[in-house]
Amino acid sequence: MRNVWILTLAQAFAACGTITLVTFGGIVGTHIAPTPALATLPLSMSVLGLASMSLPAALLMQRIGRKRAFMGSAGVAAFAALLCAWAVAHESFVLFCLAGLLIGGNMAFVQQYRFAAIEYAGPADSGRAVSTVMIGTLIAAFVGPTLGGLTSDLGEWPQYTSSFLSLSVLCVIAAVILSLLPATQSTKVANTASTGRSIRELLRDSRFNLAVLAGLSSYAVMSFIMTATPLSMHVHDGFSTAETTTVITAHLLGMYLPSLATPWFVTRLGVRGMMLAGVGINLLCVAVCAFVGHQFIHYFAALLLLGVGWNLLFVGATTLLSSTYSPDERFRAQGFNDFAVFGSQAFASLSAGAAIETMGWQTLNLVTLPLLFFVLWSLRRVDVAAAVRT
Repeated sequence: MRNVWILTLAQAFAACGTITLVTFGGIVGTHIAPTPALATLPLSMSVLGLASMSLPAALLMQRIGRKRAFMGSAGVAAFAALLCAWAVAHESFVLFCLAGLLIGGNMAFVQQYRFAAIEYAGPADSGRAVSTVMIGTLIAAFVGPTLGGLTSDLGEWPQYTSSFLSLSVLCVIAAVILSLLPATQSTKVANTASTGRSIRELLRDSRFNLAVLAGLSSYAVMSFIMTATPLSMHVHDGFSTAETTTVITAHLLGMYLPSLATPWFVTRLGVRGMMLAGVGINLLCVAVCAFVGHQFIHYFAALLLLGVGWNLLFVGATTLLSSTYSPDERFRAQGFNDFAVFGSQAFASLSAGAAIETMGWQTLNLVTLPLLFFVLWSLRRVDVAAAVRT
């Protein structure tokens, strides 16, 4: 598990990019965007960068190895953070959006840490490996905003310039940590022949389809509801910024704290039971959102449930996915999976604003039901426990 913990520590620094951008990007955008309506465009660009780089990231790792790709991506992220600082200091909205795109692209590589962890840990410990790496994101959720806030007014530059300068340091630290990974895996991966099933053939495997479906459903439902929550709470229902932030913080804790107990969930429930629990908790979230009420406690409980449901469904989907392909198919399968998962996240995130304005909070949540029920139906008909490919 040594290499898994190296990846976890690296993720604690590397994942700070998107989290820092989410925390301060909208605020910066309101000051430098040509119109307030474009204030969140840098955040949207980061989501687009993540989705568009998911498949190329996997293919690059197949070509040059995981270690070199991870370190190179961390270097690009450090440059992107410096570009953010320059854009803030010179009030260049275009450069800020470009930097957001690069930071999102780096996250496509960071998301691959979980697959590298599975390969280091082996099939028997795949669930534990995924959940351990995700603890790094929980740490990043505190490190990124805290350090960015503490350094926001350092120096004589405009506010938040130093926040992104400090982010560049975190990305460099991530690259240094990643250098501790063994070089043997990189050499082996780089020399792996491009054999095995094509994407078209992989899609004939019902277990592969279920893993991809569950993964994209976990992110699509979570992003759709989470992105709309601040608008529903603050704009429509009049809750304060502090109250809205508290709910989002509870949601983030719900997303990553369960990772501490994932090995127990996998042992007790199995992968199928874990995914069923994730869907069930998501359905409970939708029920609270759609039918219980619009009070603070309702938002708090619903978003906490949404985070926990996402964790169980996503970790279960990733664990299942790792058992559906052979070693020489892994980059192809992982790249396609992440393209589908984060493409759905991008679509859900970008459409949530329009959906909350046209549908309202109750209908927006109900729209997620067909997808969740389709996952339930798929879990009933697919044999999740089929033999692992080797």
